Amino acid sequence: MMRTTVTLDPDVERLLKDEAHKRGASFKVALNEAVRRAFFGQPGAVGKRKRFVVKPVSMGAPLIDLTHVNRVIDEMEVEDFLVKEGRLRGVKIRKKK
Repeated sequence: MMRTTVTLDPDVERLLKDEAHKRGASFKVALNEAVRRAFFGQPGAVGKRKRFVVKPVSMGAPLIDLTHVNRVIDEMEVEDFLVKEGRLRGVKIRKKK
């Protein structure tokens, strides 16, 4: 069991108090059951949510060839470094095919 402080909006507090009074239950019981209903659909169903399953979907062939992406990134980093260091001015980088 966990004890915590919750700030409720006045309308929510009123609804919970009315529900607790109607059922002859405590405010705590009314709050717990309302939260369970919100998450699980019924008051006593703790932990009985439907299991979430990820269903993979084929997205087809990639639009970008990532075979040599690391090499391209390395070349871009070297070029950026040389520009920042002032070592690369007006020099064209020869691109590999």
